[in-house]
Amino acid sequence: MNNRLAVEITGLALCGFLLATPLAAAELEIAVLDTQRAIVSTEEAQALMEKAQNELKEEETEVNALGEELLALQQQIEKDGEIMSPSEQRRIQKEIEDKQIDYQYLVNKLQKQLNDKRQELLQVMAPKLNAVLEDLIALEGYDLIMERANLRYVNPKHDITRRVTEKLNEKREKTENSDS
Repeated sequence: MNNRLAVEITGLALCGFLLATPLAAAELEIAVLDTQRAIVSTEEAQALMEKAQNELKEEETEVNALGEELLALQQQIEKDGEIMSPSEQRRIQKEIEDKQIDYQYLVNKLQKQLNDKRQELLQVMAPKLNAVLEDLIALEGYDLIMERANLRYVNPKHDITRRVTEKLNEKREKTENSDS
């Protein structure tokens, strides 16, 4: 009975080895990419974001000024509310409410403009990203590239985000040099 058990264990081990061998020979080349970080880290994206911030500077200043006015009115009503007449309190409260509506409108408008600029950036960068990925796939033989945001854990050796950013920067430099 002992010999029979030993033969079965040896047979199972041999089957496991034979089944595992083709899998090891056909191992997948997997890479992980944080697409957003790869794009945002490029020199081109940095320049485009700086340009967008400069374009929206006036709106941002307006939002900040209105926020400060609101804060000052709220502090005034907290500090002097007890000595103000009821009509003065109502007037300031109404002014606060009106400014809050304006403030919320401006914040939403600025947020929409920022989102629009972000979408423009992604539209500009998407074809460039795809070209870099095609080059890396051909060069490295990747079978699968997964988005980092969808994974709980990734061994850093599989993360190609920095390489993608570097390749995007290289392509930009080549383009700029050939345009000169």
